[in-house]
Amino acid sequence: MDITKNFTQLENFGHSLSAPAYLVRPANSEEIYSVFQNAKKMGLKVTARGAGRSYNDAALIGGGIVMDMRGMNAITSWDPSTGLVTAQSGVTLEKLWQTVEPDGWWPPVVSGTMKTTLGGCLSANIHGKNNFKMGTIGEHVVEFTAVLPTGAEITCTPKKNADLFYAMISGMGMLGIFVSITLQMKRIYSGLLSVDALPVQNLHGHLSALLDGAPDHDYIVGWLDCLAGGKSLGRGQIHATRYLHEGEDPNPQETMKLSNQSLPSRIFGVFPKSLLHYFMSPFINNFGTWGVNTAKYIASLRKHTFRQSHAAFHFLLDYIPDWELSYGRGGLIEYQSFLPKETAESAWTEMLKLSHKSGLPPYLGVTKRHRPDKFLLTHAVDGFSLATDFKVTNNNRVKLSRMLQDFDKIVLQAGGRFYFAKNSETTAETTASFYGAETIAKFKKLKKRCDPNGLLESDLYKRIFTD
Repeated sequence: MDITKNFTQLENFGHSLSAPAYLVRPANSEEIYSVFQNAKKMGLKVTARGAGRSYNDAALIGGGIVMDMRGMNAITSWDPSTGLVTAQSGVTLEKLWQTVEPDGWWPPVVSGTMKTTLGGCLSANIHGKNNFKMGTIGEHVVEFTAVLPTGAEITCTPKKNADLFYAMISGMGMLGIFVSITLQMKRIYSGLLSVDALPVQNLHGHLSALLDGAPDHDYIVGWLDCLAGGKSLGRGQIHATRYLHEGEDPNPQETMKLSNQSLPSRIFGVFPKSLLHYFMSPFINNFGTWGVNTAKYIASLRKHTFRQSHAAFHFLLDYIPDWELSYGRGGLIEYQSFLPKETAESAWTEMLKLSHKSGLPPYLGVTKRHRPDKFLLTHAVDGFSLATDFKVTNNNRVKLSRMLQDFDKIVLQAGGRFYFAKNSETTAETTASFYGAETIAKFKKLKKRCDPNGLLESDLYKRIFTD
């Protein structure tokens, strides 16, 4: 396999980071191992890339080899009687749910976009709006097969090769390359969900609503107006959602048709959504976003319940194609922190006030309720997460980086954790502080075993695990 044909510049999803690399697209396990062999001969590092939806440098390796896994995108087995599906790692959540949903099943954990690949989802061990109840995607993996840089093909389950099972899922692709994944789907009885929408006036009310609402619902998520200050700091809206029970939907065969799940490509059937990011750009600034957020909050003041399709509820990031381009040439970065329920309010109050004082408020804030898990590089806590989007410009890049590192200090002091499909500024020192020496030593021992020549590396790995 000639790896020198396509030397190109790759970017993260937010277009705020880039790196040149040799881009290859393997079609099978043999070609993956061939890439490793060539990399060893040439003295190059290798990283895997799914759909390129990470907000940071997880799928970048400057001057190295990037394996684009989207060519391995077959669903090899689907059993509607049991809900077990086996798929190659390049299969997207979009292809997965469109395969299983008409038969009355749904992926138990999904990200906010359906464009992510299964390999990427396992590498980051993604969480959804139901983390408090269903955990991460890794908790629903029955088995996976991966190719190691040594050429070995290894199969892992929670009981077989368990140490690698719990380390490769969450390991950001640094131990091996997923090639086949078997997942257990979730039975559903309708193509619709019941959504309770309620306003919250401040951060205390926001977190209380997440905490109190979670036990009675299957999903819960909050929108947080990050520009509001004073007594309104942390105001927003909660969407608490539940599945419809069997018999509650009078016509489930109709609501579960793919035609009733797909997100429309046009507004009112006329205006193409693909053009919307051009009209959003003038509002992606402090004043414009303040106006949009204020209008959104006022519109959310009426508490109400409605029904929404699974795709419409879950995949908000796919409503507007290329929405990230509205942030301009500098792009955006996303910062997500996970805080214990006891310290979240004080830590996020301090962080939001610091962002206002710095003149760098986030333009989007999303909150979720979480529970711990037992994966090696876990980001989970018994508490909450807050994901915030920041616009990057040539003028604010250095100042923004410093502010986010100050955020890191606040999070660490509050006993929090971070998620490495997103954060772009976290240092090796910070990483060591929240993972702990024992966890990092265990991960590096496994890496030495799986990757003795140190072929697998990403810009993210260099940044957070540099000695």
